Amino acid sequence: MDSRFDIVVVGAGMAGASLAARLSGHGDGNPGVLVIEGEDRPGYHATGRSAAFWTESYGGPGVQPLTAASGPELRALNMLAPRTALTLGRAGEEAEVERFARVYGDLGVEVHVLDRAGIAARVPGLRDGWTSGVLEPSTCDIDVAGLHQHYLATARRQGVEIRCRAGLRAAMRTATGWTLALADGGEITCAVLVNAAGAWADPVARLAGIAPLGIAPYRRTVAQLAVGRPVPDDLPLVLDLGETFYFKPEHGRLWLSPHDETPSAPCDAAAEELDVALAIDRLERVVDWPVERVEHRWAGLRSFAPDRLPVYGFDPADPAFFWFAGQGGFGIQTAPAAAALGASLLMGGKGGDLDPAPYAPGRFVTA
Repeated sequence: MDSRFDIVVVGAGMAGASLAARLSGHGDGNPGVLVIEGEDRPGYHATGRSAAFWTESYGGPGVQPLTAASGPELRALNMLAPRTALTLGRAGEEAEVERFARVYGDLGVEVHVLDRAGIAARVPGLRDGWTSGVLEPSTCDIDVAGLHQHYLATARRQGVEIRCRAGLRAAMRTATGWTLALADGGEITCAVLVNAAGAWADPVARLAGIAPLGIAPYRRTVAQLAVGRPVPDDLPLVLDLGETFYFKPEHGRLWLSPHDETPSAPCDAAAEELDVALAIDRLERVVDWPVERVEHRWAGLRSFAPDRLPVYGFDPADPAFFWFAGQGGFGIQTAPAAAALGASLLMGGKGGDLDPAPYAPGRFVTA
């Protein structure tokens, strides 16, 4: 088994897998890239618990370029299925609805402002008080598992080694890079250490003696419901301007989230009864659908940098430590573009077609 690598990526979720697929086969000898994962299988945490949608307004204007740039590859891989999204506004929020549409329209997103009749036609049983909304026809569902497996398979096919149950236990800086101790008892060396550890990004940095950036994990809850009326297959992904819920159809059932962001330590997150009850309460304020039962519930961790933008690039204090983290809840819908940008920077490029400056870790360094 090899013990020397050009690049070691910490984390085999969507971030680490997509980046490894872009980097694969670059070294003088194979494998030039190793991915280490602490769990029994890749994608156990955030990647495996996604609500699985691609919508350009999700994550904010700073994330939209990454989402838009990811669309062509996701379509070429047949990972998207048409959905549409509808962001609802309450009475009195008409000006905010118009502003929302203007912001994303100016970025090139197709948007349509709808009145009460327009939103009620798309959301049967819509209660009073919801008066307008913004429709995004380009929104799609994502085959998250398929995309993740595609990246893992591509990486392996091109010589990347992926080791599970091999979490990072220690990292010692050397003159030529790093000596790493792994949970499986292995010791390896590498020139560059890539931090794609999701909720564990700051702890990984501390292990390596790198100053953390304040990337904080938050719990997000999703429940699968059976409701007392047919859920239309063509129901949009329904959200609200205040970011207090979203729901979408899934094989005749409803996937619902209270859009919660509860601070959490890095962990194997689990849904809490109170958050599921909150989600149902919010749903019942939107539509008149009777909730028959909760069939399944789960939670995942979304990790944000202080400014809510992802972090891609070499640490300003150490050119052998690369950040690929802070991808919030949009890491899957932006995976192709983020991986292309990250691989370009790692290989000495300037980020390709995207400006890397908004995502550079150096933005957090104060004089």
